[in-house]
Amino acid sequence: MKSGSVEDAESVESAASRQWHLYMIETASGALYTGITTDVERRLAEHRTGRGAKALRGKGPLHLVYQQVVGNRGEALRLEAGVKRMSAQGKRRWVAERRVDA
Repeated sequence: MKSGSVEDAESVESAASRQWHLYMIETASGALYTGITTDVERRLAEHRTGRGAKALRGKGPLHLVYQQVVGNRGEALRLEAGVKRMSAQGKRRWVAERRVDA
């Protein structure tokens, strides 16, 4: 498939229209990793099998501790950047204030 094809344009449009999520994963040592994705379960599986972020490789078991539907990619990137600037304590407080346990 050539770059710039109709299929590429449809793929970009489809990705732009998907809902984005912010997610947080806790490592075995208690560290928190923050990321964004359009499919949290797929991304978590990638992290757990070593195909995700290098920062999480060898740090399992990994537990999803938070996820939030954000909207579009730009909003997700802005929220992710804000969360990543927080201290570890600030992130934990932020999650605790928003967590809804069923």
